[in-house]
Amino acid sequence: MDFDDQLRRYFGTGDPTAITPAALAAGVEKMRVDFGMEKDKGRRFALWTLMHLFGAAPDLDVAFDNEDDRNAARDFMDMMDKAGGE
Repeated sequence: MDFDDQLRRYFGTGDPTAITPAALAAGVEKMRVDFGMEKDKGRRFALWTLMHLFGAAPDLDVAFDNEDDRNAARDFMDMMDKAGGE
């Protein structure tokens, strides 16, 4: 999954600064639907990370049945927190 492609798919633009509030709401809703339907573990995780970046990710215990997947998501959140704090 390419980040720019996912932005275009869900928000209609590859530029995050150009996402309007209406496009954000619609894109987040589409991501939630796709996440609920996705069966591929890797694609599901990638979609969760995108939702996390937009503040729309479901809680880990809801999103992932597997403890290893929850731990990977926690690691991702920690990395993002560290990257944002510098």
